[in-house]
Amino acid sequence: MVRPFLAAENKDIKTMTLADAQPQALDFECETGNYHTFCPISCVAWLYQKIEDSFFLVIGTKTCGYFLQNAMGVMIFAEPRYAMAELEEGDISAQLNDYEELKRLCVQIKRDRNPSVIVWIGTCTTEIIKMDLEGLAPRLEGELGIPIVVARANGLDYAFTQGEDTVLAAMAHRCPSNQAVLGESEKEERGNAITSLLNFGRKKEEVTADESEYKDHAPLVLFGSLPDPVVTQLTIELKKQGVKVSGWLPAKRFTELPVIEEGYYVAGVNPFLSRTATTLMRRRKCKLVGAPFPIGPDGTRAWIEKICTVLDIEPQGLEEREAKIWANLEDYLQLIRGKSVFFMGDNLLEVSLARFLIRCGMTCPEIGIPYMDKRYQAAELKLLEQTCQEMGVPLPRIVEKPDNYNQIQRIYDQNIDLVITGMAHANPLEARGISTKWSVEFTFAQIHGFSNARDILELVTRPMRRNNSLKDLGWEKLIKEEAKV
Repeated sequence: MVRPFLAAENKDIKTMTLADAQPQALDFECETGNYHTFCPISCVAWLYQKIEDSFFLVIGTKTCGYFLQNAMGVMIFAEPRYAMAELEEGDISAQLNDYEELKRLCVQIKRDRNPSVIVWIGTCTTEIIKMDLEGLAPRLEGELGIPIVVARANGLDYAFTQGEDTVLAAMAHRCPSNQAVLGESEKEERGNAITSLLNFGRKKEEVTADESEYKDHAPLVLFGSLPDPVVTQLTIELKKQGVKVSGWLPAKRFTELPVIEEGYYVAGVNPFLSRTATTLMRRRKCKLVGAPFPIGPDGTRAWIEKICTVLDIEPQGLEEREAKIWANLEDYLQLIRGKSVFFMGDNLLEVSLARFLIRCGMTCPEIGIPYMDKRYQAAELKLLEQTCQEMGVPLPRIVEKPDNYNQIQRIYDQNIDLVITGMAHANPLEARGISTKWSVEFTFAQIHGFSNARDILELVTRPMRRNNSLKDLGWEKLIKEEAKV
């Protein structure tokens, strides 16, 4: 049942005492409000760059095409590897042959680009007209000789980041079950060639030392699309603990998808990948490492510690590593310590970001989130509670599917310093004198791992630094007066 918001609860978060700030558990609510988020087909923007030998074909109406043009038009000169298959009236009314139309497009894609995989992205329209993409794909794949992965990343999902979740869940089925996919001789020849190339110019003792750095443990596969530098950073952090990463889903190339077999351990790096986690557990019989997500020094340390614990490895030096990162963030922490932050809900990163900012010294009265999978985010929620207790601040209310009208009333009542929100609400809030930050920026920024914590605070403090600059120029009073008008 939804608990009504009472005026008595509208006390300024900064004036609450420690006694007031210690509820027994997190308070979950649901307001069944509208979703104000991008369409999940926007996942094409970062996935086509991550998977270098792929081609994404979005199957939808002109509206989908307009969205892609606006969302990714700045990439036009990069010759992107995606296209739009527009459904006309004849397609929707079943007067045209879906198979022949898709075959014509895929033949052209193969001729012009010759990708290693074609990913069909379903949309709302393909869902509504019950277009059998999963039935068409295997037949066409056999004719073309190119793998076709079907992902229904449509606007019926809760958040735009879940588009990636749908694609990765579909690709999890395509991961090889064992290394016998290649002929033994071919596999050995290719392995020797790659090894020789990687070890060129290195002494034999150095090569042997690399292998000895890893401890004996069960295979570990990580899933989540991250920029290559972040992938390297997290892989190296685990290597320092003796943990060998067997592969990443997705890989840079579709032909290099990681081997996944029953009993392998898998760990996610983003809180919006619950469908992928479920697929890996149920379909591929993997064991999920239930860890917080590597966002912020605290989350990264907890993520590495949980992986080490599961693999029976004693973590070393993480406390000192985290302390060093926090020391380097002090200049930013001075700007936000004691401030309040409010999440309206957009990209499912809200809980992880709130936990990190609370550790930085902020307070967070409310975390709005479009969708909450309590099982997949269980470890993150537990760390959030622990962080609030250690910092002596109130536990935030977590509101699923928040009603934005009610949220704005609470923002006013609680005198919030910073609101992290979707692009749709940022300008209206700014016009009313409320400082905001686009949540979508955290989606595209490098925020994972120890060394990228500074990038998170760079984004969070930007509105505050801007306000301080305006205050110094004497414009703050003028802006507030205009906001009242």
